[in-house]
Amino acid sequence: MGAVTTVAAKHLYNSFGLHMREHFGQSVFKVNIDAGFTCPNRDGTVGVGGCTYCNNDSFRPSSCKPALGVRQQVDNGIAYLSKRYKAAKFIAYFQPYTNTYAPVDKLRQLYYEALQHPNVVGIAVGTRPDAVDDEKFRLLQGIAKDYFVLVELGLQSIYDKSLAHINRGHGYASFLDALDMASKYSSIHIGAHIIAGFPTETIEEMLSMAEAVSALRLGFLKIHQLQIVKGTAMAAEYAKNPFFVFDYEQYLDFLVEFIGRLSPQIVLQRMFATAPDDILIAPVWNKTRQQILLDIENKLRTTGTFQGKRYRTGSDAPRHL
Repeated sequence: MGAVTTVAAKHLYNSFGLHMREHFGQSVFKVNIDAGFTCPNRDGTVGVGGCTYCNNDSFRPSSCKPALGVRQQVDNGIAYLSKRYKAAKFIAYFQPYTNTYAPVDKLRQLYYEALQHPNVVGIAVGTRPDAVDDEKFRLLQGIAKDYFVLVELGLQSIYDKSLAHINRGHGYASFLDALDMASKYSSIHIGAHIIAGFPTETIEEMLSMAEAVSALRLGFLKIHQLQIVKGTAMAAEYAKNPFFVFDYEQYLDFLVEFIGRLSPQIVLQRMFATAPDDILIAPVWNKTRQQILLDIENKLRTTGTFQGKRYRTGSDAPRHL
């Protein structure tokens, strides 16, 4: 085992905002874009119905509509963020559904349309590990010569039992294969998205994902609690047989332990989710984003925890679960 690696004393965790300020010299804001994609587990390619927890209205702004076109969504988002936050640099974030699920010529058109705005410094592309290939990575590598490019691979869980339960349509091995492929394209930043709280997993299994992802070729990570939202298959499952969901203090305790186990080199993009009140079923925390961030930092301080405190280099991730 190697020595524990620590985060700088003034930072409790490696935050996305801080990382981008260090990279660009100022704050960078994401502009959400809905480019009208679907998913292979929705259209019948690998399944139908999509992921059982998924309702894209739980995270998509009302201004994010494919009918507006990519450039109009970028312009609208920048106008709003510039007015509210005095923002000057932006990343065009292709978020809803699978944003590499199209021929490469179509992807090239959409990505470069977003980059036409002079204040856009890069793109983030949310996708699935079974919807990437070398041709698409070569396109993104070309863009990365001049712009920041982040590919966010939806993993959700390292456990195949959970991926099957949520109708994901791929296993953990598919994610590992995508990472191996991405390693050939050094200019592209790679992130993962996981969810804590699936009823198929114990708390310790959820926590063990920190060590697993820490041992992979990942620069960025999103983790958040499972939310049960209206209009999903999981909402019907929960109504029929309610299962454990994190209450607020339970999730704070879980997250602090997770952060302590996580490699300090990984940039944390997200640590919790906040679905709109009108579609959220559970868990209901009644906390603002600012309150949650403050409570996370307070919990880290009071427990003497920081990102990587319990992480040791040389740990091995399980390859198939």
